[in-house]
Amino acid sequence: MRTDTRKIVLIGTGMVGMSYAYCLLNQNVCDELVLVDINRKRAEGEAMDLNHGLAFSSSHMKIYAGDYQDCREADIVVICAGVAQKEGESRLNLLKRNKEVFRSIIGPVTDSGFNGIFLVATNPVDIMTRITYELSGFNPKRVLGTGTALDTARLRYLLGDYLHVDPRNIHAYVMGEHGDSEFVPWSQAMIATRPIREILEETENPVQMEELTRISEEVRGAAYRIIEAKQATYYGIGMAMTRITKAILGDESSVLTVSAMLRGEYGQNGVFTGVPCIINQDGVQRVLTLKLSQEEQSQMTSSCDLLRDSFCGLENL
Repeated sequence: MRTDTRKIVLIGTGMVGMSYAYCLLNQNVCDELVLVDINRKRAEGEAMDLNHGLAFSSSHMKIYAGDYQDCREADIVVICAGVAQKEGESRLNLLKRNKEVFRSIIGPVTDSGFNGIFLVATNPVDIMTRITYELSGFNPKRVLGTGTALDTARLRYLLGDYLHVDPRNIHAYVMGEHGDSEFVPWSQAMIATRPIREILEETENPVQMEELTRISEEVRGAAYRIIEAKQATYYGIGMAMTRITKAILGDESSVLTVSAMLRGEYGQNGVFTGVPCIINQDGVQRVLTLKLSQEEQSQMTSSCDLLRDSFCGLENL
């Protein structure tokens, strides 16, 4: 990674991509931001809009519409591009179409000489991250997706609200697929260094233990409720992407639940899924292996099996 100029190329200037770009600007995360979109005019308009707000910001960021050749010296290429699901379209067919979109993106990016880190946000993010890895031929440490980073933030917010604790002092994770098979390993959920289950057991109130199930279900269904209310979700994921970006550019070695390749962890190989990882300037420095209960390990296996089957189904189309 270069240390003189922090450069990001954002591919896809829809609501998710531009929520991310807006966060980057307001948090002064990078020095140079390139917007790439199949609709060049839209990318130019978005760049103009952001540039016009620079006078109100502490940032001196250089923002402009570009093309794939601008990836050559980028530290991170962030992919938010993809097609929307048609009415009645199967998930596998949607995946097939998004794979073709990614094929049209990854080739030109790597051909530019890009040698940085891929960050994928396009859904279904675990499978699209694996597709990026397969198409790019990059070291899997340098290909990661947003995974369950936002789900984990939702979990901590809800737990903090319920337990009256600052979410930043709650250490709990959502793992597995960013989707219906995700799960919360409650055996590893802590407030500071104390297990949440242990704290709730002291109250001798079974209703409180049931609240953990309600909270995990609320996290899993959060995106559906937001989409029902406003047709899309983009602010939260934009902030999650910004947090991951800061961990990379700042060489933080922070623990974040991103979509990363498992290579023996949790008894899985070759699957990209949401797991706690140490993130630094090299991407995924390593996957943290939590000590899961037997039930939690079974949930992890089931989630990985679902992702593996979806990817294999895509390959067989």
